Amino acid sequence: MRLVGYAWLRERLDLPVVPVTREARAGATTRILETADAVLFPRKVAPAEGASDLTHLLFALKHEGINLAILAGALPPIGAAELQLELDRHPTSRYIRVAALLWEHFTGATLAPRHSDKVPYVSVFDPERYYTAEPGQLYPRWRVRFNGLGSLDQCVAVRRTESIQSILDMDVFARMDAFIANVGKDILDRALNWAYLSETESSFEIEREHPTQDKTERFVQLLRHAHERRPLDERYLVELQNDIITNPFDQAMQYRTEQNWLRRGGHGAASVTYVPPNPDDVPALMQGLETFANDPPRNLDPLIVASIVSFWFVFIHPFMDGNGRLSRFLIHHALCRSGKMAHGFLLPVSVAIKRHESDYLAALESFSKPARALWRVWALGEHEFDCQTDAGSMPYRYWDATPCVEFGARMVKEALEHDLQAETQFLQGYDEVVRRVEAEFDIRNHDLATLISSCFREKGRVSNRWKKQLGIRVQPEAFDAIEAAVQDVFFPGTASEA
Repeated sequence: MRLVGYAWLRERLDLPVVPVTREARAGATTRILETADAVLFPRKVAPAEGASDLTHLLFALKHEGINLAILAGALPPIGAAELQLELDRHPTSRYIRVAALLWEHFTGATLAPRHSDKVPYVSVFDPERYYTAEPGQLYPRWRVRFNGLGSLDQCVAVRRTESIQSILDMDVFARMDAFIANVGKDILDRALNWAYLSETESSFEIEREHPTQDKTERFVQLLRHAHERRPLDERYLVELQNDIITNPFDQAMQYRTEQNWLRRGGHGAASVTYVPPNPDDVPALMQGLETFANDPPRNLDPLIVASIVSFWFVFIHPFMDGNGRLSRFLIHHALCRSGKMAHGFLLPVSVAIKRHESDYLAALESFSKPARALWRVWALGEHEFDCQTDAGSMPYRYWDATPCVEFGARMVKEALEHDLQAETQFLQGYDEVVRRVEAEFDIRNHDLATLISSCFREKGRVSNRWKKQLGIRVQPEAFDAIEAAVQDVFFPGTASEA
């Protein structure tokens, strides 16, 4: 079956852009069929053999949605006369008006609208297919509304999927408020102390680092500062980077002015798994990200905003070090700026991410792998590489954030419903075990804490190691009491089954 639409344009024009996720193909089918990696169209629906670029482009706009990276490359080569002729033939067509607006934006030239001022506005992104910015920016000449997540210069796409929508419909923030209301202040404070520390440790562990006490304390304070809701700009982000990087040689003074790359072991160019944008492109890319983060669409759920900001930041990689930890901090920053996060509250998102590292890698690679394929990399030595691309900043300005949002939203939900609630339930059970044991025995506080935690991890059994080590000051009957209490509180039914 032959390519049509965006995939055809990308191949014919040899555009240096990320491949289409699901190619449109024409062939022997009587109806439109969707497969895992393609959408099949009947020949009578698809552009004919030898059809023009404009025909394929309008087909793509109608059937495949919006791919701004390909449109930015495919529209400028189309002549003004050809576009104007199509406008004259179909002056009110939604797709030719959208094409005309984008053509003018990408070329700087102008066309002549033929519709009247009474023609209804049309949206660039179909709200039934994408999450959009409403009401969007109006372009009266074309009666077109740009409702993308960003601007015409820098915009991500997030497709409406069942996995995303199901989490949004659950209203995580309402559940968070109910959680706070139902937990006593003492338990909540202890759970949040655990959350801040565990979020810090997990964020470092994701980077395969073991933080010192000083690094841990600095990152915990960084997380607490998220509630200050400061707008993002270069000065603030440099401050944050300096807060988490203790090596003065790696502390930034501005966005990076060097090319960097990510490696995952191995030798030579094959070890380079991702190349972020050229340093000359970083200031403009970060300006677009900052604008979106500081003033996101009011109709857009904060879970979507937080996921976009976090992944967009790490894909731009504006610093030579610290980008991963900062990207996860930005999840908290975005949630706090939304106004829906209770002051001082924290969802241990990195704890959930650490538990799903393979899914996290898949979300990152949904962009990083195709973006890496657009770079030519040569090893100049053991640690030096020459990186060249014809794509410029285009892949980093227009990209599909759907897999990243799916993952990010799921991690926020799990951080609340699995991690924070599990810790709260443990603390409540722990207090009950302490109450029962202390009613019969006097045991040093730190010894009792150690034995309860160990017994919990061992599913209701105190290990022989701890019995031997603490037997000099803990009565044998106390060990039995601890086991009985832990089994009854945390694992009801275990003792009777045994």
